[in-house]
Amino acid sequence: MFKIVEVEDSVRVPPEKFEKELEDSIGESIQESFEGVFSQELGIVLNLESVEEVGEGRVVPEDGGVYYPVKFKLLIFMPEEHEVTLGEIVDITEFGAFVRIGPVDAMTHISQIMNDYVSYDKKNSVLVGRDKKNVLKEGDLIRARIISISFTKDNRVGLTMRQPGLGALKWMIDKDKKVSKSQAAGQPKKPDSAEKPKEEPEKEEKTPEKEGDK
Repeated sequence: MFKIVEVEDSVRVPPEKFEKELEDSIGESIQESFEGVFSQELGIVLNLESVEEVGEGRVVPEDGGVYYPVKFKLLIFMPEEHEVTLGEIVDITEFGAFVRIGPVDAMTHISQIMNDYVSYDKKNSVLVGRDKKNVLKEGDLIRARIISISFTKDNRVGLTMRQPGLGALKWMIDKDKKVSKSQAAGQPKKPDSAEKPKEEPEKEEKTPEKEGDK
């Protein structure tokens, strides 16, 4: 999930940035320190949105830089457990598929691809379901649920596609087409709208007899 968050932190401006405008030097220092960082508190930091407030700087002895208390806003991507997300298959391996969700390449283990026995076709680099014959390949768009997040050195995100409404989007489209065809095949034939209903013969109306006609 993409979010904009406000952060308060002490930002160090090194001597080589002293000649620049203060806000520019602070912005560069924030970008160098935060962009691309993946942490449990912020998720993945994508960009500095704005510098909101800068306090009075202080010099630390034998450091050379100036430290400023700063309020600033960051654009982040924070994956959350149980969140349903869209992604694109970027790699297929014998143990599963890598899925790009935002700036992250998440992992879907082969046991979490589909409710079927799945085999890896090395020649074509695809995963294939034995019974339903569903195929997963690079470039496919999928819907998955986040089931694990590891804020470690490797920063891993785990996904599952084995729940109702999840999987490759093309599988769902194909399934809907099959349902529509089966429903159409089971419906009774509608009468041809061009055919006109048969007209019933007009009934003769009897006029009441007058007394003089008797």
